[in-house]
Amino acid sequence: MNRFVKWESPSNIALVKYWGKHNVQLPKNPSISFTLSISKSITSVELIPKANKKVEFYFDNILNVEFGLRIEKYLSNISGELPFLNDYSFVVKSTNTFPHSAGIASSASAFSALAMCLVDLDCELNKNEFSLKKASNLARLGSGSACRSVYGGISIWGKTQDIENSANEYAIPLNNEIHSVFQTYHDDIIIIDSDKKSVSSSAGHKLMDTNPYSTEKYNQSYINTKLLYTALKDGNISEFIRIVELEALSLHSMMMVSNPSFILIKPETINIINKLREFRNDTNIPICFTLDAGPNVHILYPDENKKEVQKFIMSDINKFRVIKDCVGKGPLKL
Repeated sequence: MNRFVKWESPSNIALVKYWGKHNVQLPKNPSISFTLSISKSITSVELIPKANKKVEFYFDNILNVEFGLRIEKYLSNISGELPFLNDYSFVVKSTNTFPHSAGIASSASAFSALAMCLVDLDCELNKNEFSLKKASNLARLGSGSACRSVYGGISIWGKTQDIENSANEYAIPLNNEIHSVFQTYHDDIIIIDSDKKSVSSSAGHKLMDTNPYSTEKYNQSYINTKLLYTALKDGNISEFIRIVELEALSLHSMMMVSNPSFILIKPETINIINKLREFRNDTNIPICFTLDAGPNVHILYPDENKKEVQKFIMSDINKFRVIKDCVGKGPLKL
């Protein structure tokens, strides 16, 4: 009898950015993220008796041979951790609730959902206990930022002496230490461009190896991790805003000064940032922005300011699609 599991797992938005890696998907600096609620991947895995084709992958019910080969390579790489992978072929089906490859960490939700399915199957076949730490480690091997998506709320990935139990091999949750104001935070995502990025995140990470400013960026990220961790515990929204916006702009500045350089933000990105800052200055409402590796703007704000901020978005940024998201509870078995 074929075995079948299905999980949904959300994307996440990094507040302190992961940009640069070494060895096998290990980060050059720690990163902290919000796990989202609405922006997620829904993935199923069916085990079938060994066939000529190792993996059939369907995205939105359409066969995707290219990504199927990526998953096949991934399964081969992690077979030492999950030996049962050598004994089956796989039918994997996935869909997203948000645009693919547009800078909303689609690989994070995709590989975290896949990792949850695989760890679940391992538990079923071998009577092992389900381990989020194991799922995080396996998700990392598919896409670095995916390791943060196996947890709800707020998580950190990357070893730092300032946060106990932090590690490079997997993420850990921070929710028990975080002020309540950040556990219900909103992230309204302004979709400026949903086309595939001109430069992949993998290529961007690689360019950090020769970026003349990379060492300073890594040092900055360690400092910002410590400062943001304190702000998240204390409920210090003004410090949260300062660090998050600095990290977003630093990420894109690294892209601009790499060799070759590249620019993923667009004029509309800058226009929205300027409007947001003007609104914040005029109203004192603690709204801020962050950017992932793409042009789309993530507008972050406390739940108590939901009405005013969404009115601002509808009146001043109404030409773009908006995904109204918020901090979520993490993956769910379906």
